[in-house]
Amino acid sequence: MGWIADRFSLKWTFVTAIGLRSLEVILLIFAGSPAQLYAIRSVHGISKAIRGPVAKTLIAEHGGKKTIASAFAWYGTTKKVADSLGGAVAGILLTATSSNFLLVFIVAFLLSILPLYVSARYIPDEKHAPKVAVKTSAAPSLLRTKKDVEVFPDAVEILPSIIPFIVLGFLISSTATMLKSLMPILATEYAGLSEAELGIIYTVSAFAILFAGPLFGWLSDNFSRKLVLMTRSLANTSSSIIVIVVPHLLGIFLGLVLDRVGGVAFQPAWGALMADVSNSYKESRSQIIGYMSMGVDAGKLFGPILAGFLWSIGGIGFVLGMRILLALVTELYTVVLTSLLENQQKKRWVSWTKTVKRQPKAY
Repeated sequence: MGWIADRFSLKWTFVTAIGLRSLEVILLIFAGSPAQLYAIRSVHGISKAIRGPVAKTLIAEHGGKKTIASAFAWYGTTKKVADSLGGAVAGILLTATSSNFLLVFIVAFLLSILPLYVSARYIPDEKHAPKVAVKTSAAPSLLRTKKDVEVFPDAVEILPSIIPFIVLGFLISSTATMLKSLMPILATEYAGLSEAELGIIYTVSAFAILFAGPLFGWLSDNFSRKLVLMTRSLANTSSSIIVIVVPHLLGIFLGLVLDRVGGVAFQPAWGALMADVSNSYKESRSQIIGYMSMGVDAGKLFGPILAGFLWSIGGIGFVLGMRILLALVTELYTVVLTSLLENQQKKRWVSWTKTVKRQPKAY
């Protein structure tokens, strides 16, 4: 879907995605069978597939070089708050109206009109320069150099150079989500917590991540993106060790908070990394961001499956031990890849400054 935005217009592709979401809400009012419901939900999937990469591309374009991680952090935080508020409002309406879903759909449609208007009215309509068919002799490196500035490769051509980043997203998200589906079972069956205690833990951790997102975005912009990016795997390792050592209320609480805070820390640093990698190929930026996001999404699907498989083999201890091992491998991979990227950026900067110095001065 990123190809559409790169080929035509970021703004109107984004507006179309939001319009599809509004259409979905209207269609839900008339859904009368499971088949119709599944078909309508596919519209939601298409809308989300278009909206995700384009929204991140818009942030990468307009977030500001020195505040890009903070921009992604606030985007993620507001999305989480909106999701929570949306569910709460729907629950209140259903309770107050004796499960009147028609009213819920009407309210949802009216609310969806606001972002549709704001996007159409205020997002600038910028189009990338037209592509030039130039066949490159070799696969490009992590970042395009100054001499390649007139070459506009298709995203398929530059895919080999971004595969390492796709793998990074897959590794981080798969190890992070290994316990996502198993945490309630782990808390109640393994640690002996009650449903009420588990609910309190989730509530407190939800408040913690509201403040953690902007904080880690600021840290990524002002101190070290590499360190913030590594926080996700560090949280995976630490939370698994804590759950093994302290298998009761305190251990589950600390483990869950660390897991969720690590996830929040990952988002702004990963967003800034996507912006940085795609910055060398702006005419294919949405496609690159889409590919990198695809790695994260694949990891989210694979992580719980892997955890269930490992549990069936060796139990919860085996799952936590393998998660620690995979998180350490991911940590090493993160350090190596980000160091390579930083070195290449430095070489690119030195090469550019030498070119500027060699240029004759105009008098």
